[in-house]
Amino acid sequence: SSGINAEYGREGDVGGSPLPISLEVRKARLEEAFRTILECVGEDPTRGGLRETPARAAKSILFLTKGYEENVDLVVKNARFDEDYNEMVTVRDIEFYSLCEHHLIPFYGKIHIGYIPTGQVLGLSKLARIAEMFTRRLQNQERITKQIANAMIDAIKPSGVGVVVEATHMCMCMRGVQKSGAVTMTSTMMGTFLDDPRTRNEFLQFCRNR
Repeated sequence: SSGINAEYGREGDVGGSPLPISLEVRKARLEEAFRTILECVGEDPTRGGLRETPARAAKSILFLTKGYEENVDLVVKNARFDEDYNEMVTVRDIEFYSLCEHHLIPFYGKIHIGYIPTGQVLGLSKLARIAEMFTRRLQNQERITKQIANAMIDAIKPSGVGVVVEATHMCMCMRGVQKSGAVTMTSTMMGTFLDDPRTRNEFLQFCRNR
């Protein structure tokens, strides 16, 4: 219904707009920043093994954050299809890699998305592309989970959406408490997934089955 979109909002509060600085300028600034980092940790950025590192690191960080240049409409395009189907659709085990906005250290894992159509379905690959769009930004896991659900509501206005994210955070493994076995789970339920325990349990069962 139209109320579901109004209640749960739009895709999120970061990204999705053209960046005001040209790609060439951004690359140059990033290269200089990485050169400064090398100097600040006591390295010589002119030595053989590091001479090209600032350029490589700049290219890498731009790829790892390319989601800032995308939005739901660009990702989904014409992959909305009219279909008389009103049962649950689930795509499970979508692999993702993201960067923690607190330490710029990777976290990674799997995303599970389920929804119940109300006349339109989304091309299956687009669920993975929506997840990719939000994970290729400086992020936290809680925000990713909510943004994916909101984007699904925006894209095809289903009667309900469920998103579960399970992730390993390297900021917990390689620094701080250094606990390598910890897995963080987050979930967002909207519409029928929130209101109907049977729908929610069916989706969670799909997520658990391996």
